Amino acid sequence: MKVDTGFLDALKLGGEFDARLCINCGTCTALCPLGLEILPRRLFRHALLGDRERVLGETDAIFSCLLCRLCEANCPAGVHIAENVRALRAVLNQGVQGLAEA
Repeated sequence: MKVDTGFLDALKLGGEFDARLCINCGTCTALCPLGLEILPRRLFRHALLGDRERVLGETDAIFSCLLCRLCEANCPAGVHIAENVRALRAVLNQGVQGLAEA
């Protein structure tokens, strides 16, 4: 894994990305009506660790999320999951400089 130290900064420019409260309990994954296992627990962890390549590899899952907030409503840590997904989408849509480059 290649750590991109500027990746989290780029995500913050894309919106209200803040997944530090995630306790990785899996409630969100269990409740996802689409069964998107990567969202959000592993995806947010990869983003927080600066693993840009893994996050970019999950573009389909990021855009498949329904933003129904079922996961968010049941999150014991109060993570704003939908806002984090929106921030990821904004960064991917805007093509923040260097984000999509290998």
